[in-house]
Amino acid sequence: MFENVKKNKMESGIIIAIFIVVITLIVYYICHALRLGTMSIVFALIFSIASAWGSYYYSDKIVLSLNRARPATKEEDLKIVNILDALMVTSGLSTKPRLYVTDDPQPNAFATGRNPENAVICVTTGLLNKLDYYELEGVIAHELSHIKNYDIRLSCVVSVMVGFIVMLSDLFSRILFWGGFDNDRDSNNKGNGILMVIGLILLILSPIFGSLMQLALSRKREFLADATAVEFTRNPDGLISALQKLEEDDNQLVTANSATANMYIVNPFKKNTKEGKKKSSSLWSTHPSIEDRIEALKNLR
Repeated sequence: MFENVKKNKMESGIIIAIFIVVITLIVYYICHALRLGTMSIVFALIFSIASAWGSYYYSDKIVLSLNRARPATKEEDLKIVNILDALMVTSGLSTKPRLYVTDDPQPNAFATGRNPENAVICVTTGLLNKLDYYELEGVIAHELSHIKNYDIRLSCVVSVMVGFIVMLSDLFSRILFWGGFDNDRDSNNKGNGILMVIGLILLILSPIFGSLMQLALSRKREFLADATAVEFTRNPDGLISALQKLEEDDNQLVTANSATANMYIVNPFKKNTKEGKKKSSSLWSTHPSIEDRIEALKNLR
């Protein structure tokens, strides 16, 4: 467990460094395209460092806002509040995560925050309505495992940064292709041509880059969180049953997007059920297949 936490902290630092470099390059080319002169690189560095700092400290608020989540209360959500209180004893966490609820029929959940002291667990109303006590306990224990293992820091920072990079690439492509330059001089035309090629490359590669960043959140962490959840609850059947229900539910999670899909306990984007469920995960999957996770949980018995 200690080695896993140490590894996650190290990977978080590496990814933030990569993010600063990528954002610096993108913003530099945008500034250059807007003919801001030699100050372009200075502005790009300041902007990238500031955005990295903001992503680190405010990523949880950004994600909760995107999901239109509200704080859970004892009056409305007593069952889930009681489950979290009980699991705090077995989890060994010293700080209780804040609990949020988002109004959506798809049963799903995620944890976010920069560290266990500033952690959040968010569940959907679909999860509360469709799962029984022990199934909910398994899901909450899974999210507590991500918090204890520092998976949340890496997951949340990557999700916000990936979305930000895609947004900048889209902005840059619009500047390039909708008349952001002065075409009076041949030298400028040559420069514009080079920048247009760079913009096109960034536009094409930014989604791929985002996927690769999300793959840094190894699918093995989902297996580890499942196994740790069983340590907390001593009840693999509850989590197994929960995963089966989550997989079989056909509702779409409206507030989900490709940048945050890896944060959820199961992939919020449902496959076409008419062709049958997917039986195995691919190289580009954000989650292991439900079948593989259930098989691993059964082997823990």
